[in-house]
Amino acid sequence: MSIKQALDSLNLGSIRMFLMSLYHREGAGRKPYPPVSMLKAQLLKHLRRVPSDRRLALLLKRNRRMARACGFKRKTPSHGLFTQFRHRLGKDGYEKVFSMLLKQLLKDGVVEGEVVALDSTAVKAYSQRSLDNKTGKSDHDARVGRGRRGFILGYKVHTACCTSSELPLAFTVQPCNVNEKLCFKPLLEKLKGQGVCVKTVVADAQYDSAKVRETVREFGAEPVIPYRKSSKVRNALKVGKDFVVHGVRRLVNIFRKRVSIERVFSRAKEWLLLDHLRVRGLEQAFIHACLSFSAMLTIALTAVKQRQPRLIRSIKHYTTQ
Repeated sequence: MSIKQALDSLNLGSIRMFLMSLYHREGAGRKPYPPVSMLKAQLLKHLRRVPSDRRLALLLKRNRRMARACGFKRKTPSHGLFTQFRHRLGKDGYEKVFSMLLKQLLKDGVVEGEVVALDSTAVKAYSQRSLDNKTGKSDHDARVGRGRRGFILGYKVHTACCTSSELPLAFTVQPCNVNEKLCFKPLLEKLKGQGVCVKTVVADAQYDSAKVRETVREFGAEPVIPYRKSSKVRNALKVGKDFVVHGVRRLVNIFRKRVSIERVFSRAKEWLLLDHLRVRGLEQAFIHACLSFSAMLTIALTAVKQRQPRLIRSIKHYTTQ
């Protein structure tokens, strides 16, 4: 299978008019490259793990097959035009693209979203630290916060995923020092806006809070969040001294599905450039994460179109052949 098949599987008809509205149609000026082709090229960048816009422009110039897969005919855009396109489309535009891809998967029944796992992952900023050791020297939106291996300067990608399909459903990006609990309700609101009918929300002990649990219940779902080992609540999920969750078997079995969000992060970082941030600023970091997750949904849509649902998570199958 090829990346061309993945890009061809995208049904961008519903967003084509929105993309075209970003450009002038009459008057003087050079005719722009097709915005759908520009979007496909940026998805190609993540699918092929191309490290920069400059390298992407060079790839399209030298590889006619890749250029045609994106929809370019003779000429291909320079690297600066990709930067302009990101600013033109903006955060809301990229999120619309993600939502459109997700709605196709929801319509096809590939994504259910009845059991949803929430977590965050840290992404290192494209900047050194300032002298105050709290902010970024060249990225003023980035902050120092706790990552998996100590403190880093960067952002956290807060994500909700479907545990059955292991695909992202909603996400937001915040500086590394923002508490995870503050992003919990916005993620649930995004899920509701996407039309996802959530019945159970799974998260680890860092979300242990009466307010968080109450928020989940307000959305009509059951919270499966372990209490900290110091908690005195009886017959509840708790993290033991061995860092293993103990409690009612039904809840323990549901909690084990939380590993799905770790797999989503792993695939996005290893295969789709999520942890290879080469832009600065909170909005650009959001767009970068959005393209990574949109590329992941693109692979799933390709597998569905080819009637091979077992391959919805197989990024390698479509990008290395």
